[in-house]
Amino acid sequence: MKNIRNFSITAHIDHGKSTLADRLIQHAHLVEDRDFHDQMLDTMDIERERGITIKSQTVTLPYTGEDGREYILNLIDTPGHVDFTYEVSRALASCEGVLLLVDASQGVEAQTVANLYLAMEHDLAIVPVINKIDLPSADIEMAREQILLELGLDPDEAILCSARTGEGVDRILEAIVRRIPPPQGSAGAPLQALIFDAQYDPFRGAIIHCRVMEGTLRTGDEIRLVSLGTVYRVEETGIFRIRREPRPELTAGEVGYVIAGVKTVSDTRIGDTIAHASDPDPGLLPGFKEVKPVVFSSIYPIDTNDYPALTDSLERYKLNDAALVYQKDSSAALGHGFRCGFLGLLHLDVFQERLEREFNQAIIMTSPSVLYRFELGNGEIVDVDNPEYYPDPGAITKSLEPYIRASILFPERYMGAVMQLCLARRGENSHFSYPVPGRIELIFELPLAEVIHDFYDKLKTITQGYGSFDYELIDFRENPLDKIDILVNGEPVDALAMIAHRDRARHRAKLVCDRLAEEIPRHLFKVAIQGAIGGKIIARSTISAMRKDVLAKCYGGDITRKRKLLEKQAKGKKRMKTIGKVSIPQSAFVAVLKTKEE
Repeated sequence: MKNIRNFSITAHIDHGKSTLADRLIQHAHLVEDRDFHDQMLDTMDIERERGITIKSQTVTLPYTGEDGREYILNLIDTPGHVDFTYEVSRALASCEGVLLLVDASQGVEAQTVANLYLAMEHDLAIVPVINKIDLPSADIEMAREQILLELGLDPDEAILCSARTGEGVDRILEAIVRRIPPPQGSAGAPLQALIFDAQYDPFRGAIIHCRVMEGTLRTGDEIRLVSLGTVYRVEETGIFRIRREPRPELTAGEVGYVIAGVKTVSDTRIGDTIAHASDPDPGLLPGFKEVKPVVFSSIYPIDTNDYPALTDSLERYKLNDAALVYQKDSSAALGHGFRCGFLGLLHLDVFQERLEREFNQAIIMTSPSVLYRFELGNGEIVDVDNPEYYPDPGAITKSLEPYIRASILFPERYMGAVMQLCLARRGENSHFSYPVPGRIELIFELPLAEVIHDFYDKLKTITQGYGSFDYELIDFRENPLDKIDILVNGEPVDALAMIAHRDRARHRAKLVCDRLAEEIPRHLFKVAIQGAIGGKIIARSTISAMRKDVLAKCYGGDITRKRKLLEKQAKGKKRMKTIGKVSIPQSAFVAVLKTKEE
């Protein structure tokens, strides 16, 4: 066990985490040069295109140290986005140390600080690494200064490297061996293994990634997943060498996989504990919690005949992504669909893209919403994630919405614009600090509903790409919330209903009404598009009618002849309005979803 090192690489998005993992894999000669490709551990096309890690991977690297000893280095890769913080925390709980990457040209960013705190919570050894030293814009002294002032780490211990060229990789490997402690535990103790990930194999079912904390896990053992209480027989255990490599057993301190006939990824839980079925009271390892969705949206097929295909696609998608929550939903305007819950906006974005690419599904998504909480007069507390289930306004005594604590890092010249953006989104309890000269860290408490639409895009725009953003959910707070109904020709369109803060309700309703007025084609009668709270109209746009020129045949003559023809036309329009139906094209729903806040 003293020759094993379990470590992870954490960094802000695009600071070179996947590239450094590639160099470590090449150094260990796990892959032939002809089979090697960039971002070996990023298996999805979306990950490669966007330069982010969505699904974590694990790899076991053999290494011969300068002292001549053979070491086993287990790299537990982690997702690189705030939506997957819980998965990152479980991966870190499986490690004894982390490499904390800092970009030599960009310095410390918001997620670098967040990842440092996560590593410190787990009491891990932290090895700072300054990456991208080969760039012309690299400023190593600036990066060292930020490591000292913003992270509180010793800058002289930071290892300089270039993951692209491979410079400094030898020093990193030696630092892992020297500065990260070996795992603790006893092979003879009762079995306790931490599940930190799972992936789906169409032939073998769910492949559980685990770190054995105590005891020994052998092929043929009967195991129990403690939180679920389900019992399975182990078919295969092994380690990851890019491909799965079977081993007869995994002992305390080792990282590997277990195949035990678990049908789907949903039948496991990240953070759960594996114990022997014969153990009467195994207990859960600390830190386990059930992941709950934060952002909600409904999806509908563009063609209603594609509903069975969409159902099938969601079932297959769920095999791979246990965090997705969905249930059947229906809309008078869009037909049958599903109400889905996501961990955050990136999770929603990735879901939509994978559904279109991998399953060839063309879908409409309703505007994302959050989970609101309402206290009713009879003392009941109702959680609402869909405007359709908004309770009777007369029964509501208190309405609450979720708040986040946002940490924003940016150059000080953008201070005014960022403050203005946060205050416009109902930010409060702000305070800021100057971690290093020229850079500001701004802490704001914001309603989650104000962030999920286009906050990050706006932040990137006003800071010219230099701003970085990280957040955590804190609590629910009381605010006046109203349900906005969108009426087209007096008929409510359920797919466009939304819950909003009372002060922002008119602004939001006006945006939707104006966009619908642009997208809905003209009819033979005047069409009113209105935003309403209860019976009160708060916004309106009107689509004027197409009119036939009934006066064309009147050239001269008495005015009463013209008036008679116009009155006859007006009566016809009025009758048509009462019986006429307004057809709303699918493009109008898509256009409303893409409406940006001003």
